[in-house]
Amino acid sequence: MRFLNGGESHGKALVGIIEGMPSNLKIDIAMINQYLKLRQGGYGRGGRMQIESDQIEIISGVRGARTTGAPISFLIRNKDWENWKEIMSADQDADLSQKTVTKARPGHADYAGAVKYQQKDIRNVLERASARETASRVAMGAFGVALLKEFGVEVISFVRGIGHVQCSEAAAEITVDEEVYANPVYCPCQAESEQMVALIDEAKEKGESLGGIVETRISGLPVGLGSYANPDRKLDACIAGAVMGIQAIKGVEIGLGFESAARFGSKVHDEIFYDEKKGLYHQTNHAGGIEGGMTNGETVVVKAAMKPIPTLYNPLRSVDLSTGKPYEAAIERSDICAVPAASIVVGAVVAWEVAKAFVDKFGGDSIEEMRANYENWQKMVRDSIGG
Repeated sequence: MRFLNGGESHGKALVGIIEGMPSNLKIDIAMINQYLKLRQGGYGRGGRMQIESDQIEIISGVRGARTTGAPISFLIRNKDWENWKEIMSADQDADLSQKTVTKARPGHADYAGAVKYQQKDIRNVLERASARETASRVAMGAFGVALLKEFGVEVISFVRGIGHVQCSEAAAEITVDEEVYANPVYCPCQAESEQMVALIDEAKEKGESLGGIVETRISGLPVGLGSYANPDRKLDACIAGAVMGIQAIKGVEIGLGFESAARFGSKVHDEIFYDEKKGLYHQTNHAGGIEGGMTNGETVVVKAAMKPIPTLYNPLRSVDLSTGKPYEAAIERSDICAVPAASIVVGAVVAWEVAKAFVDKFGGDSIEEMRANYENWQKMVRDSIGG
């Protein structure tokens, strides 16, 4: 499967095209819109989220709530376009004198992007570099979730920590259900959630921003997605690259991740056991469900570190690129903390990469053909032990 998107933060719409999705897959538009709503939510979001109310409009590739096998195209309209259409218009009469940005914000794509693309107005950089673009990737990921559900695979995402406040519960004790998303910071640890809210309030008073840690878990996966044969086919490499492609993400872990570097090997590697009913299994999951670039049948666990948003209401020092003179960085309307939203984006991106691996492994032009291949594979896995 392939995905391509386009659109700017204050343009007409975000657009996406999905190619390679098998036919006859049931698509729940309400489910996709729910993911979009969650991406817009979470404590600490800025004024833009009060303007937008993201809804997907599917243009092609789905009929009667089922995929047809043709490319799926969709758009997500920007309501704020009405306030920007004279400035952001593609026509030659666009008013380029308004909302011009020449002051690069530290930590953003502003400076490098303006130099790379030779733009005097940083507006032409920040419009595409904006995390507004992730709405289309959340919609993309929702299609991946729909495919995985057909095979009993579950995707959950949540917030592990914001700033210095980290969830204290052991990983095995954390459960995620719909109530987690009623929590303002999408965290299953109630005591820490309240501390996170207080920390966001403190950051707002100081004109600061906050980052954090998010986690995605995908359970019910078969053995053998991905490959060890070439680096670009390793599932963990694909996941890590895709997650690092999300705005403001600065680190990715699979399973124990960096913690594994501080342990003895006996406390890192997952011992293998066999039961006639369960088949092969691991009592621990330090590998995060992936070994040698392939799924091993355990839950895939991915954690991502999001840096604080670079736009600060108490701005850092910068330089005006039009004059070279020092200046306080420009202030664009922004969030104080978007970590809860990032958990939804990371979950969507990971789900998409796993769904791609599913299609690569089991093939099929239709969901029926794919299911037959999947069931045959599961039988082969069971028969491979002891035979």
